[in-house]
Amino acid sequence: MPSSSCPSLPRSARPPTLSTTDWQAICQQAQQRGEQLCQTAAGGTQTFLPQRLGKGSEHHINLRGGLSLTIRQGHLRRPLRYASEHGADFPLVAKFYLSGSSRVETPNVANVKSTYEERQGCHYLYHLPNLTEVEEWPANESLQVVYVCVEPNYFRTFEMGKAAPITSLQSLLHAETSHRFHQPLGRITAEIGQILRQITHCPYAGIMQQLYLESKALELLTLQFATWAEQHSQQPAIALKSPDIEQLYQARDILQQQADQPPSLTELARQVGLNDRKLKQGFRQLFGTTVFGYLQNYRLEQAQLLLKNADFTIAQVALKVGYTNPEAFSTAFRRKFAVSPKAYQLGRHR
Repeated sequence: MPSSSCPSLPRSARPPTLSTTDWQAICQQAQQRGEQLCQTAAGGTQTFLPQRLGKGSEHHINLRGGLSLTIRQGHLRRPLRYASEHGADFPLVAKFYLSGSSRVETPNVANVKSTYEERQGCHYLYHLPNLTEVEEWPANESLQVVYVCVEPNYFRTFEMGKAAPITSLQSLLHAETSHRFHQPLGRITAEIGQILRQITHCPYAGIMQQLYLESKALELLTLQFATWAEQHSQQPAIALKSPDIEQLYQARDILQQQADQPPSLTELARQVGLNDRKLKQGFRQLFGTTVFGYLQNYRLEQAQLLLKNADFTIAQVALKVGYTNPEAFSTAFRRKFAVSPKAYQLGRHR
């Protein structure tokens, strides 16, 4: 789904890259077949994914002064790879992955990784003007993403004495709109998750909806700025070179392959040829979470898939993904998905 702005896909399985022209042609063909791709929705517009690609939509809501919200959700029939041209007026984007994942390529861009992943349960803040971004989404994966987009001019009415403790944000907030960055901010916290649920289940209409959603969008930005500031004060980012990134992906692959009996942190670092510090900090920078956080998230996502089979007991699923204590597994699953494993299994089976 092209953006107004994860499990990795093997390079050999990558689909052709669609340009804006290709996308427009696909949409035109869908309309000729009688598909309705755009309609007025509460507070804005809703656009639909052409049926040949899958099922999904984007609900775009314009708020005041260059602030907007987009809620994207869907399910692709096949992997989709799209090249998006970002102009000089590209906004600051806060992105929250409630489900799904994608791989993003921004080659030959200073201060931005050439390839990175955006994953379920994580959130990101970025400003990427004047470049071509290629984003790829896998098939057969439920996708739900919330975007808060802010035109840089929005911040000009704010007091900028000490705009932010982070250089990248300072540059943008002081109207240096050519500055680029992409910042992973880790896991979506319970506080952020609650705000996202309030946005996706907004109880109001009309002017009350506008006021409510604007306040929630600003809350999300505030929490993101605070999260980044806290990360920045705790430990400086380390410079990751191409070999480091390859070794970190190798470490991630080992965790996925040995999720039921993973190596220790020291052993994992030794296997991929990194020291402990670079493994831990590199994981946070590249995947937006700790090594343990990534492993736990992967185990629970695998458990979610296994629970679709009604023949497995909860204890069996827990053991398959590396939990020897079913109660600990149930607690972690409920915390992540807001439903017990048994209730999820019964719901999927029905």
